[in-house]
Amino acid sequence: MTELRRRRPVSQSFLLKLLESQIGQLIPGEFRPLEIVDLGGGTGGLAALLASQGHAVTVIDPSPDALASLDRRTTDAGLSGRIHGVQGDAGDLVRLVGDHAVDVVVCHRVLEVVDSPPEALDAMSRVLRPGGVLSLLVSQRHAAVLAQALAGHISQARRTFADPRRFDHDQVIGLVQGAGFTVLASHGIGAIADHVPEPLLDSDVTAYTELTGLESDISQDPTFRAVAPQVHIFAATATRSEA
Repeated sequence: MTELRRRRPVSQSFLLKLLESQIGQLIPGEFRPLEIVDLGGGTGGLAALLASQGHAVTVIDPSPDALASLDRRTTDAGLSGRIHGVQGDAGDLVRLVGDHAVDVVVCHRVLEVVDSPPEALDAMSRVLRPGGVLSLLVSQRHAAVLAQALAGHISQARRTFADPRRFDHDQVIGLVQGAGFTVLASHGIGAIADHVPEPLLDSDVTAYTELTGLESDISQDPTFRAVAPQVHIFAATATRSEA
């Protein structure tokens, strides 16, 4: 991917570097353009980064306004022909994409809002080719409860804790495996970085780099991962895991 700008938040920078590395290992030692679906990709921030590496990205999003912004971003970035926006949601995925049609499905911050997470994950599995992979980013319940409570929103924190639509790490793993995927890696995102004040990074030229390294160091530690605001799951179709 293109070099990340200094002002990108540390947790986002780490996630993008992580995803770049994971996708890059699909064919070790070789690059080829991949067919990627970004489900709920909105205005295309991630799609533009992926397309800039030569991949073809289809962004599926229910918002016409987001897709209009995606078109403008695509044109401004000179990526016309590499990014295609389609209106729809998880329930439309198979109809819009087709069975076994793409190499990668990106689903970031979407599983929490779909009507049926198991059905959505099943659709993601169906559209992937043999050897395809899923990049799934999900908000975690424990971090949300803690943040709400510390902000003084105690009643909201209790509702969040009891909300069956909220997930923790093990629940997400179970859902992914239940859809037939094999989990290759799981990382907590933002467990420390999201709590470090931005002025601290501005006042110390090495702090951003050091914090990015720390975020990487602790991302797979079970304790830190459990309290991270988000968890990133990288999973493969059964065919890939058996290869």
